[in-house]
Parts: sequence; C-alpha cells; structure tokens
Amino acid sequence: MAEYILGLSAYYHDSAAALLRDGVIVAAAHEERFTRKKHDASFPRKAAAYVLEEGGVALSDLAAVAFYDKPYLKFERLMETYHGFAPRGVVSFLSAMPVWIKEKLFMKKMLREELAKLGRGKPRILFPEHHLSHAASAFYPSPFDEAAILTIDGVGEWSTTTIGVGRGKDITFLRELDFPHSLGLLYSAFTYYCGFKVNSGEYKLMGLAPYGIAGSERVETYKQKILDELVDLRPDGSMLLNMAYFDYATGLTMCRDGKWERLFGLPKRAAESELSQEHMDMALAIQEVTEDVVMLLAKTARELSGCKNLVMAGGVALNCVANGKLLRAGVFDDIWIQPAAGDAGGALGAALAAHHVWAGHERAPLPDGAMDRMAGSYLGPEFTRRDALRVASRNDAPCDVYDDFDALCARVADLLADGKVVGWFQGRMEYGPRALGGRSILGDPRNPEMQKKLNLKIKYREGFRPFAPSVLAEAVSDCFEQDRPSPYMLLVAPVAEKLRFDLPEGYWQKPMFDRLYVERSKLPAITHVDFSARIQTVHAATNPRYHKLISTFNARHGCPVVVNTSFNVRGEPIVCTPWDAYRCFMRTEMDYLVIGDCLFDKEKQPEFAESGDWRDEYELD
Repeated sequence: MAEYILGLSAYYHDSAAALLRDGVIVAAAHEERFTRKKHDASFPRKAAAYVLEEGGVALSDLAAVAFYDKPYLKFERLMETYHGFAPRGVVSFLSAMPVWIKEKLFMKKMLREELAKLGRGKPRILFPEHHLSHAASAFYPSPFDEAAILTIDGVGEWSTTTIGVGRGKDITFLRELDFPHSLGLLYSAFTYYCGFKVNSGEYKLMGLAPYGIAGSERVETYKQKILDELVDLRPDGSMLLNMAYFDYATGLTMCRDGKWERLFGLPKRAAESELSQEHMDMALAIQEVTEDVVMLLAKTARELSGCKNLVMAGGVALNCVANGKLLRAGVFDDIWIQPAAGDAGGALGAALAAHHVWAGHERAPLPDGAMDRMAGSYLGPEFTRRDALRVASRNDAPCDVYDDFDALCARVADLLADGKVVGWFQGRMEYGPRALGGRSILGDPRNPEMQKKLNLKIKYREGFRPFAPSVLAEAVSDCFEQDRPSPYMLLVAPVAEKLRFDLPEGYWQKPMFDRLYVERSKLPAITHVDFSARIQTVHAATNPRYHKLISTFNARHGCPVVVNTSFNVRGEPIVCTPWDAYRCFMRTEMDYLVIGDCLFDKEKQPEFAESGDWRDEYELD
C-alpha cells in the first residue's frame, strides 16, 4: 500500500501544501494562487485540497501530515528574546502574546481543526524543525547522492543559517547560527530602509543593486560601515549583528531609523518615492556584503562536509546574483537550489523529512534522464481545452483553436517577432516564486522597447526592474557566460561578450532610466545595466511545449531566447486558472493570450466591464 504524506507551511508568509506518494512528489502549490492574496499566510486549505485531489486520496489515506516548524521552539525563542531585551519590546510583546497563547501555542489543535474541514481522518501530525524542512527540500529532490547543505533565511525557530551534509537518506547538521544574528534579516533591514516591503521587496533590492556604481567611494564607504558597525563577520561566514541598530527582535520595524540615518547620512526612503543614487549604492553595498557572506559560508560548508556538490534553500537562496557568483567561483563542482527555496518550499521539505527521517525510507534512484526529482517544478494544477473554451464562452470571447500545436507555435513566434506581448498558459502551474513557461508573459528580447512596455503597460511595476530570459538549454552557452542548466531561474550570469555593445561615454554618470534605456546588447530587453541576466534554461524533457515554442521562434527568427516574466500584475499572485489568465489579459495591454491550444487576440475581444478600478484589488508589494 502506498504511503502518502501531506506537507504544510503556514501562519507566517507564503503558505503552501505538498503531497508525496512513496516519497515521490505528486503535487505542490502555494495557497496564494488559489485565494489570489499575495504571500497568503493562512492555513493552506485550498492548496491542500488541491494536492489531495491531484493524488486521488483523502485525509484518511495519509500516513502523516508534516508541518514545517516546531511551534514550541519558536515560542521559546520569542520568550527568551523578550526576556533578554527587556524592558525593550513591551509593545511588541503585548501585541504578539495573545495570538501565540490563543492560537499558535496550540498549533496541533488548530491544525486538527483545519484538517477536519478537508475530510474525515486523523493522520499523525509531525513537526520537523524549520531548517530541517529547508534542508530536506534542498537535498532530497536534488540529483546528488551526497552533498553539503546550506540553508539561510530570516529565522526559523532559533536557526537563521545551517550547514549540513546529506548522504543517502540521512541529513546531519554540522553548524548553526542562531537568532537574532541573521543574514536574511540583515538583507531585509536594508530592503525596509530602501523603501521596499519586507518579505516581498528583497527581489527589488537585488534588482536595484546593479544601478549602484561598483567600486565608487560611496559604495565602499557604505560597505565599510556595514562591516564596522552593523556586522561582526567572521572568516567562517558566521556573524554577530550589532542589535543596537536593529529593531526586529522586539520591535515593530526592522531597524532603528535614527541610528541608521546618522550612520549612513541617508534618510530612510519612503515607499514609492523617487530612487536616489545613494539608495542604489546602498543596495549594491549590502548585495556585495551578502555575496561575501554566502561565499564564506559555502567555503566553510565545503571544508566541513568534504563534499564536492552543494544544495541550498531558505529565502537567501533566492538571491540568484549571489548564487551565480558562487557557482562561477568554483568552490563546489556543482550547485542545486530548491526552486521553492522560501517558506513555501518548507511544505515540501517537511513532507520529505517525514518520509526519509521519520519513516526511514531510502531515496529512490533518480529517474532515467531526469536532472532532479522536481519534474521541472511543474507541480500545480493544469486545465483542459474544455476549461479554456468554457472561459471563452462565458465571456463571449472569440478565440482560434489550433489542433496543430506546431502551427500555434509558428503563429506565436511570428507575433513575438512582430513586437507583440503574449500571455502563455500551458500545463501544470509552477511551484516556487518563478514563472517557468507554465504561467508566463512573453516578449521578444531583441526589441529595445520591450522592457519599458512590459514594466509600464503590462506589469504596472517599477520601471527599473529587469526581465529574465528563457533560453533553449542547448543554446545557453551561445548567449550567456553559463555552461550548465539553470532550469529554475536561480542563477544570474553575464550575457555573452560577443552579444554586448560598448557603453557610451559617461554611462555611469547618467540618471537611472537613461542608463536603463541604453542598448547594451543584442538582447536589450533581458540585459540588466551591468550586463547580467537571470537565466532560465528550457528543457524538452520537462516542458516540451515551451521548448517547442522557443525552438520555433529560433528557427523562424534566429533567436533561441524569449523574455519571460510571471503572468500577473504588480501585487497579484501568478495566475492559476484560465479565468485568472483571461482576466489579467483583459486588464492589461497584453496583445495576445494562449491558453492551451486557444489563441485570443485582444483586438477581437468584447469590452471587459468591471465595477471599480481593479488596481485597488491588490496591495502594492
């Protein structure tokens, strides 16, 4: 009889559910995709219902439910922290404790009540530690039989960073850094100070960093102040933070604004206000410090484990700029990063920990020809042609239905080459924060207007943010300084030198948007201001339809790359259903939409009537 385990993450941010059948991933999904609330932290009722349905099982069929952290340990950390910092933190203590005492402290009871809404059955509930869940999500799906494991995030129960080793079914932790000393929280403090939202805007800070002027006096001064005043960084990558500058341990904000302003001579940036060169330089300074810390931790992991390969998870593992530099540094022969490296991935990791650590099962061999055990991270719901036609019928929306997929690809390839923006909705939804050709918006990377068009007319987001390329796996080295797969868009690499253009004189003295709109390469829409790109290699084995489309674009127009951005607008979760996709299509200036075999032309669509302004529906991230 098959063993089914349900993994859950919830009650902080990015709730998710994942289902295993005999250790093989059946399905995994974020709750936000179903509820349409970005970073939804609630119990993942809809995601759990989906994964159970996908597996064809009921709650009573489960061997266990695994929750991604230990609430009692987290409560212990909170109590000791408030005690250690007293009398600071009284306001935070008084607001946090009622929630903990009434709800989170009785997590098992709360989970039982929520699970009861999914059906009958009382499976055993397990609580793997937070960083064990991250480590399990990184090691078990990876292609390696043996690997060093590095997990870095804000905080779990106590741990903020761990170094471990995975061998076969076993994970052993070798070293640990505890709260309040945290690289993730340090990065989030700068996210906050630069005017972005914590637990959401870290990507923006990373995207802003290349606008900083590398090697400039100001960047070097900021870095020195970080290392002299904020962080005591040790040679092994461990650190102590000077908590006199931070407020997150017991307060309601990330840092003590007045002390930071005196330290850096720069006030906290107000959200949505204009970005100054000082904030760009600050973003670069903390990005470079972060890369240095990750490098030191990786070297320590190599030394302690003796392993030639590394796996990573935790929110900091989503810093694809640091990942790319670590890969190119050659500390390890190879690196594999969990595509859902943040807390959503904890649901999968908890289930995997239960299967291998609690139940003691050996790892199954890597399937023939597979790069890993994540199936391309296409683990969410998929929909039929009938579902797409039902949406068309309900909205009186004309569409062309293609029985010949090659013909559809030829049509879409020509549309892209003609400068059109196309929504691309195919197959199972992605697990993790990246759209990987299942729920994507596509454009021609050679079009110098594409970056601006996508940001301002499709995504409605900050104009400085870069877009990522999807490239045929077999052509990656032709376009980028990258010699291996990057299927999950978690590695940044330079655009190939042969494709770059010389920068005009005075480039770094130009204002931000003047720099942005300089054509820096033959692929201007995906080349960031420092010639970098966040690469997704596309593989026929894991996404044959997306691979076919890009192959057709290459064959007809001589380019093995398309622009790929997630199918959503700012503040909205990535679309899940055909209706979500059609609604997003009609709310934006997207030109065409493909759902499965159906092609929708915006010019042929009836007027899309809504009451009120839909932009009020989503909170800006």
